[in-house]
Amino acid sequence: MTVDSTTVGPPLDLVVGGAAGRMGTRIVALARERPDLRVVAALEAPGHRALGADAGEVAQVGGLGVSITSEAAAAIAAGRVLVEFSVPEASLEHLRLVAAAGARAVIGTTGFSAAQRAEIETLGRRAAIMLAPNMSVAVTLAFKLLPIMARALGDDYDVEITEIHHRFKKDAPSGTAVRMAELVAEALGRELATVGVYGRQGLPGERTPKEIGVMALRSGDVVGEHTVSFGTLGERLELTHRAHSRDTFARGALRAARWVAGQPPGLYSMADVLGLA
Repeated sequence: MTVDSTTVGPPLDLVVGGAAGRMGTRIVALARERPDLRVVAALEAPGHRALGADAGEVAQVGGLGVSITSEAAAAIAAGRVLVEFSVPEASLEHLRLVAAAGARAVIGTTGFSAAQRAEIETLGRRAAIMLAPNMSVAVTLAFKLLPIMARALGDDYDVEITEIHHRFKKDAPSGTAVRMAELVAEALGRELATVGVYGRQGLPGERTPKEIGVMALRSGDVVGEHTVSFGTLGERLELTHRAHSRDTFARGALRAARWVAGQPPGLYSMADVLGLA
């Protein structure tokens, strides 16, 4: 998305968490193309090999004059927006700093435990936090469509969800697949904790009518694919999203950063950013 620099005020200051990672480098690179955004700090874990390197050089877009650091407390300050795709423990620690400093945050990290998510909800009372398992505009629309599909098709249709990601992804199933399963379960009046089935092996017996299957595949360099299948005797309806580039998620995160900068404390989603909530 191109922004006319004559129509905007001072650029928004961004702190990029996981700045040397697959998503962090793309956020740094794409933020450089926007006159309304400015990367002022870049974070990585203590001991990371990229510490001390220029974030722009690591992202292969030329020097930014911003060295990658592990000193999060010094980087996260009022008026800045943290944008982070990393690991749950680091993101949660950074969100604590966001709430303490009066900053804001856009978090695409997945794999949070129930206790961690509960703490994030609490932190959302003190700071504006946009938390989404997937920053894609199209996936956000899929989140809106899935409950409609589930309610219309009802219990006569079996629900199976498959997701494929690159071999380096640490959590499974993906946060997007989990959210899809949650939305379908809620629409059908089911508890995912009770009906979720994560992989099958041996002789599990005939498929139960209300179970929701979630299968995770890890292969090569796949950016991300998700399919929700509604099947019954005689037909099957599928909703599929395929991401061809991580830039899809990075652009969504930057759009969310500009949006969340103007919001009061609260826990938000991409549906809020896009006006679909």
